[in-house]
Amino acid sequence: MDDKTLESNIVKIIGKIVTPVKFSHEMYGEGFYNFKVEVPRLSDSVDILQVTVSERLIINMDLSIDSYVEICGQLRSYNRYIDNASRLILTVFTREIRTLDDEDEKKELLKHPNEIYLDGYICKEPIYRTTPFGREITDLLLAVNRPYNKSDYIPCIAWGRNARFCEKLLVGDHIKIWGRIQSREYQKRYNDDDVETKTAYEVSIFRLEYIENDNNRLENY
Repeated sequence: MDDKTLESNIVKIIGKIVTPVKFSHEMYGEGFYNFKVEVPRLSDSVDILQVTVSERLIINMDLSIDSYVEICGQLRSYNRYIDNASRLILTVFTREIRTLDDEDEKKELLKHPNEIYLDGYICKEPIYRTTPFGREITDLLLAVNRPYNKSDYIPCIAWGRNARFCEKLLVGDHIKIWGRIQSREYQKRYNDDDVETKTAYEVSIFRLEYIENDNNRLENY
């Protein structure tokens, strides 16, 4: 397995389990399970993130609701067909997991509960926009390589001056980003009486670097 592809997608989250652990699928005889974790923001809000974990990592582990965990791994994407349409699903794929029982350690770790680093390539033309309050945002789709010639496609959002910089990026450009994974509820209206609340997941960018010729650092934001 290529260590460089493992190092291009690094996630650490700390939070509270808010759904039961539920069987997801089996691959090569190994079972995988899903559950959701409530991760606090610096504000009073939270992000609810989906986690995928191998059965071999959670043997004899208490993952009951309201338990606190530290999870290290990668942000993975896959397509799921829902109502005859393909939908991009994001999940934190666990490589290491442990429960947090010590209150002092928990309090210290929750100072930085949500961190992600990605090294990837722009795979869709960036979309620059402003909110009704005048805040600048650029939407990006980042392709991040992983082992066995696969890639994860991860929606990202840049703000302010980062948004202005990202607006000029081209498909194929190589960037590195640091940020956090966020969940965001939105409403999809099908008709006057049929409105569905859905959840979108994306990476909110704090800092980024543009890489020229895949090796030489050009910008540091």
